[in-house]
Amino acid sequence: MSHPRHRLDDRFTSPIRLSIVAALAQVSKAEFRVIRETVEVSDSTLSKQLTQLADAGYLTISKAAHGRHTRTWLSLTQSGRRALDEHLAALREIAETTPANSAAEHHE
Repeated sequence: MSHPRHRLDDRFTSPIRLSIVAALAQVSKAEFRVIRETVEVSDSTLSKQLTQLADAGYLTISKAAHGRHTRTWLSLTQSGRRALDEHLAALREIAETTPANSAAEHHE
């Protein structure tokens, strides 16, 4: 059996990208500024991270006119949701892993 760390998604090693995907998993879609404020990053940092996630197929970015302004909307794809679920499951397994050696003591 291989260690669960092998199932971690490298795209989520960035706390910012993990935070973005986790926030989007809670809603059907969110406006750029809402995610920026939730994750507490600058516009340029968020844009860079969103591009990486969109290139991976984990989220969609769409723009809609709102008066004289354009709003950017973000939504998690099924692939992104599945990747997040698998990543979190692997993290839980890592956190719950006990040594295989019978000489190991349990912490109580």
